[in-house]
Amino acid sequence: MKIGIIGATGKAGSALYERAVERGHETVAIVRDPAKAREMLGTDVRVIERDVFAITGGDLAGLDAVVNAFGTTPDLAHQHVELAQHLVEQTAGIEEAEQPRLAFVLGAGSLITGEDQHLFVEDIRQVPGAEAWMAIPENQLKQLEYLRTVGGVEWVGASPQATFAPGPATVPVIGGDELLVASDGQSHTTTGTMAVALLDEIENPQHRNRRIAVGDA
Repeated sequence: MKIGIIGATGKAGSALYERAVERGHETVAIVRDPAKAREMLGTDVRVIERDVFAITGGDLAGLDAVVNAFGTTPDLAHQHVELAQHLVEQTAGIEEAEQPRLAFVLGAGSLITGEDQHLFVEDIRQVPGAEAWMAIPENQLKQLEYLRTVGGVEWVGASPQATFAPGPATVPVIGGDELLVASDGQSHTTTGTMAVALLDEIENPQHRNRRIAVGDA
């Protein structure tokens, strides 16, 4: 398969890129800094050099899937929503036979938890110092809310659990809208687990135009 990865030099994107290559996919890193991509991902990395908001339908046409693993700073967190809108608009303009499936690495804040089924973003607000970076989970929630209004373009979103950190893959546990707990009683997802889950979904689509939760076993 032909897979493009936006943010391929980031935490989630680099794990996705490496796993996709291991699985034999024709993988392209869509990045602003080709030198950084070659340093991190190898000198033979295939690159499309683009600012994310300069990505066009022509860049995406013919790819089987495009994974948005874009990350940004709290002051630019609104770009999570704006980039989702941009990718949907560009994809919608491609002939149907050439349209890629869009896959989004989302946040955990939009998951629900507790007996009262509240959004996990409310728990995140209680973390000491969270006000400094709270804009990120808030805008990732808005990103999902936007995607749920989208028709005419096929997408899937994947939310990690309370802790999302670099690490090797476990067997992914796939859920719906609720926060998951691993066998150790904690809620966590490694970047390796997320990569496996998203690539499994890309290779064998099971969830169309919806969000899934991805947790470690």
